[in-house]
Amino acid sequence: MQLYSYFRSSASFRVRIALALKGLPYDYSGVHLQQGEQSQPAYAEEVSPAQLVPVLRDGDALLTQSLAIIEYLDETHPEPPLLPADALGRARVRALAMDIACEIHPLNNLRVLRYLVHEMGVAEERKDAWYKHWVESGLAVVERRLAGQGATGRYCHGDAPTLADCVLVPQIFNAQRFDCRVDHVPTVMRVFDACMQLDAFRAAQPSACPDAQ
Repeated sequence: MQLYSYFRSSASFRVRIALALKGLPYDYSGVHLQQGEQSQPAYAEEVSPAQLVPVLRDGDALLTQSLAIIEYLDETHPEPPLLPADALGRARVRALAMDIACEIHPLNNLRVLRYLVHEMGVAEERKDAWYKHWVESGLAVVERRLAGQGATGRYCHGDAPTLADCVLVPQIFNAQRFDCRVDHVPTVMRVFDACMQLDAFRAAQPSACPDAQ
């Protein structure tokens, strides 16, 4: 397998975690989003018409969208599982993942932030305020879903990492990078700390990537 990734891309980070949890080897192909490599014909025309990362190449197949990639990996390499065996558990894990991947991340990805500054004329300090608002309020929702819930264990769901943890950890990395508040989400941070004790999460972090700067 071959993973097209950018070290600071939280969506790519999710897939790197899943691959590491499953112990799956892959070739790493860096796509530097800040330098516009995603727009070059070799990538935009042959790999990702959307000009996004991650993309996972598995044989002749090109897979896009991090959550879809992770579920594909879970179906094709089922051990260890990243989704619970029961329907309610799977729904909870997917909902937690989507609370971040659909409600926080899209408002704060690089394309949106650049558009705010370059096309809308938003000042840097206002852009940063935008970023912090959506991260901090979004994580508060995740906290409410995790805190006091019997299904929450050492990790987001039970005592083994799931898809939800693969999505949570990169968002906390971003929150810390942009100096967002996290003191209001103690359960979220407890789960994050538990994840970061695992080799798979540490090996997948941005600083461990070949294209890290």
